[in-house]
Amino acid sequence: MKVTWILPDGSEKSASVENGMNMMQAAVAHDVPGIVGECGGTLSCATCHVYVADDWQGKTGVADEFEDAMLDVAEAERREGSRLSCQIEASDALDGLVLIVPQA
Repeated sequence: MKVTWILPDGSEKSASVENGMNMMQAAVAHDVPGIVGECGGTLSCATCHVYVADDWQGKTGVADEFEDAMLDVAEAERREGSRLSCQIEASDALDGLVLIVPQA
């Protein structure tokens, strides 16, 4: 599947991502600036915070209670569409996904 990250300066970075990989792993593997993933996807930090583009929000699911709590401590402003990218898993249904990297 293809995913595009829109960076804080408005530039874009796109990559092919294998099904089953989470978006934090994909971002780190493709050197997307602003996505750190300090905890490695264990939901113990918020360094992979992204904003899911409006037209993709219904397809990526919603944050569960624990992810919701972690988003409250994210460095960047929390908005509608805020998600931890470690909780979004690549699948054919998400081909073309657009994620916005917050200004840190």
